[in-house]
This record gives sequence, structure tokens and C-alpha cells, in this order.
Amino acid sequence: MKTRLTPYYIELVYEACLKSFWRKNALAKFLRHCGISEAFIGSWGSEESKRDFLDRLFLELPKSDRGRQGLIRISSFLMDQRTFPDLKNWEDSADKIKAAHESVSRLRLYHEQQEEEIQTEEEHQKARAEFQRRKGEITRSQQSIQKLSDRLNALGKRLGDQQAGYDFQSWFYDLLDFSEIQNRRPYVHEGRQIDGSLTLSGTTYLAELKFTTSPADPVAIGDFFKKVTDKADNTMGVFVSISGYTEVAKKEASSAKTPLLLLDHNHLYLVLGGIMGMSDVIDRIRRHASQTGEAYLAAIDFTG
Repeated sequence: MKTRLTPYYIELVYEACLKSFWRKNALAKFLRHCGISEAFIGSWGSEESKRDFLDRLFLELPKSDRGRQGLIRISSFLMDQRTFPDLKNWEDSADKIKAAHESVSRLRLYHEQQEEEIQTEEEHQKARAEFQRRKGEITRSQQSIQKLSDRLNALGKRLGDQQAGYDFQSWFYDLLDFSEIQNRRPYVHEGRQIDGSLTLSGTTYLAELKFTTSPADPVAIGDFFKKVTDKADNTMGVFVSISGYTEVAKKEASSAKTPLLLLDHNHLYLVLGGIMGMSDVIDRIRRHASQTGEAYLAAIDFTG
């Protein structure tokens, strides 16, 4: 039960307790049920009125954690009441029961309002915490994207250099890691080059990277096509050429049910600019290839 023990709330609990019981024994039994100590109940002298005893009790309860828990139990049990057995068989029972109903109803209403306020406040706190978390993630993401962008720009100054090609390969798989795309980096095993790959939406793609000043030509596309089609039937290929492709190369890669997807530097900058995720870029080109048989879709033509 969510509540704040404000002075007004405690006053409402006090009034509901006072109005719900008339006999000393009935009130004492109720308080025992609520966990009030036997020692305190036993201190209720024969000359002390019900109101005076409750005054003394409600003065003590807010002073300790145990007492506050007792107040909450008293409130909960009072709000659960639907009948008032202790108020029956009195000459003015109707008036007593009416007054008790009104007191308990006021307590319920205020308690419900408090619960709504607490719930709203908790939701706002969660929303603020979620906003801060997302803000932190975005900041970290932007910082990581900026680092990747800076690295690619630095590599661009060495375009065509053999070592830059190897560095671009490492950069590309770092981009896949950042994009949380499952991948396997290329490696050499017993003198044999093992191709790198990535897996997206259940499809495995071989990856071919070209970091040269000239566009990829039909020969490069043909070699990669053969490499891909020699693999399992569901294997596809992602070719990334930083300088793009010749028109003949694009046609060479395109056919009905082509297994090849062609990316260039403009596609990479969609990711580095925070416009699309890497997985979205690949999915968009694959969708285009499935619909048209064309392996290449310029980044500027991305729609829908």
C-alpha cells in the first residue's frame, strides 16, 4: 500500500478509527489485530476515554518505523470495512453507522488520491531516469560514431595505400561491432585466407572490401560473385567499395535473385551521420535487390 503519512492523512485515520468502534473491547481487539503492542493496549485505564486513548496512541505511532507501519495497517483495515458490527443495536445506530461510513469514505478518497499522485510521481521519476539513460546512450553513441567518422576521414587521406586497405578492413568490422551486427573478421588459417562475414536477420553475408582510388570493376564483381555462389545456398555477399562502382560492374552484379549487395562511401556516411543504422542500410539495399534484381541502390535514392 503506497501512502504518505501526512498530518491530514493521520487525522483521517484517527477519525475513521474513532467513529468505527464504540465499545472499548471491540476497539482493543481491532488494534491487536493491527499489531499494536499488548503493553500499550494494556495501558488503557478504566478512567481514560476512547478519544483520550486514541489521542495518546496516535501521538506515539508516527514516532517510530514500527509505529508508522502500525498506522498503515490500521488505515488499510479501516478502509476494508463494509459493515460496522460494533455500531449495531444502539438507539442511534443509524447515525453512528452513517458517521462511520462518511469517515471511512473520506479516508478512502484521500488515500486513492495519494496513490494516484505517488504513481504519477513514480512514473515521472522513471521517465526522467529513462530519459537520462537514453541521453547517456545517445551521447556515448555519438562519441563512438564521431570516432569512427574521424578514423575513416583519416584513412581517406591514405586512399590507395595497401596498409590503408588493411586498416579499412579493421575499421569496417569495428563499425559492425558498434552496430551490434554479428560478424566474423577475416583471418589466415594454415596459410589460407578465411573470408570475413556478417550475419543479419538470419542471413550470412560474405564481406568484400575495396579501399582504392578507382571504382570496383566487373572483374572484382565476378570474382566475388563466384566466391559467394560457391558457398551455401542461403549465403549472400556485401561488397563495400569506398570509391563506388563502374556502371558495367553494377550491371554485372545485378540479376534476378542476385546474391550481391553493393555499398559505397555514401552508404557508410548514412550510418556515420546518424541517419540510418548499418543493419537498416543493408536491409534497404536487399529489399531493393529483391524487388528489382539491382544489386546497387544509391544512398540518395533511399526512400520507403
